[in-house]
Amino acid sequence: MAISGSRCAFARVLCAVAACICLAPRTALADPRGGAANSKEGNYVVPTFQFASGETLPELRLHYRTLGSPHRDAHGRVDNAVLILHGTGGSGHSFLVDRFAGVLFGKGQLLDPGRYYVILPDGIGHGESSKPSDGLHAHFPRYDYDDMVNAQHLLVTQGLQVDHLRLLIGASMGCMHAWIWAERYPDFADALMPLACLPVQIAGRNRAWRDLLMDAIRSDPAWLQGEYRTEPASGLRTAASILLIAGSAPIQMQIALPTRDAADEFVQKYMEREISVLDANDLLYQFNASRNYDPSGDLDKITAPVMWINSADDFVNPPELGIAEREIKRVKHGRFVLLPASDQTHGYGTHTWAAVWQQYLKELLASSEPKAGS
Repeated sequence: MAISGSRCAFARVLCAVAACICLAPRTALADPRGGAANSKEGNYVVPTFQFASGETLPELRLHYRTLGSPHRDAHGRVDNAVLILHGTGGSGHSFLVDRFAGVLFGKGQLLDPGRYYVILPDGIGHGESSKPSDGLHAHFPRYDYDDMVNAQHLLVTQGLQVDHLRLLIGASMGCMHAWIWAERYPDFADALMPLACLPVQIAGRNRAWRDLLMDAIRSDPAWLQGEYRTEPASGLRTAASILLIAGSAPIQMQIALPTRDAADEFVQKYMEREISVLDANDLLYQFNASRNYDPSGDLDKITAPVMWINSADDFVNPPELGIAEREIKRVKHGRFVLLPASDQTHGYGTHTWAAVWQQYLKELLASSEPKAGS
């Protein structure tokens, strides 16, 4: 059956706006122009993984994708690895979209897999890595960001045998993980690029909307303490509604949804899609993992160059708080860039639109290039 032009147009709007508002893209299509067609997938299983809470899993599965091949210098150390960390609710696959991979992973582009070994892991509780919906439900260990970074380090060093990173990029939740990496493993990466976060504990409005999201799930009678047989639809609808606002980009949404009918139709389609793919326990764990995040105490111990970028239309990390400008002064080799809100930015989701900030990545790679013989 042929699809009308208007329906095709709306589908394009749905995809474009959804990319702006989701904390991490739900779907990602590999684009050969971005070099993503040659990605490889695998799993690394960590035996008896112990969480910070004291809980353990007899086997922790860590899924990953890679592009390119590792290269070792004259001293046998890997010198071309790039680790890219995804946002809440996403996966390594989230970066295999044209707006990211198509801008960075193509031949001759900044992160050309012909030159770099790109590592895209799925964090604990995300993608195809171990998560509550695998079967443990609410009995899954209550992981936090420290656990996730610990697992990432094990995957990189033991699973992939990479002993050094040329670059670490973190987006959204991955941005927060990047700060933890910078403090915990100060000599492991030549440079870091955190995108869309703040290196302080999650408080104020940012903590409030997360609390509301988690409370919506826990207070739904159908949740049954995590042992539901069908998804708690009421809690998930409220959670999805909060996600819509938290990830919204006002300029992009006004352009894409210029009438009330367009906005109403988008909300309906958005809710149908989100409810069909969300798992209540997975979502609850993903947001609860940020509960004790706070790298602010050790920012002055970071030694690697840091290029930190936020967007002025970011609801989650509003620039008017002045936190970024205050905290970057404590990072020895740090630079903070605030991208002005425009028809090119996408709110919190700007971190996935590489064309908007790739010039700063180019600067970071050039300024952090290891000296010959080092």
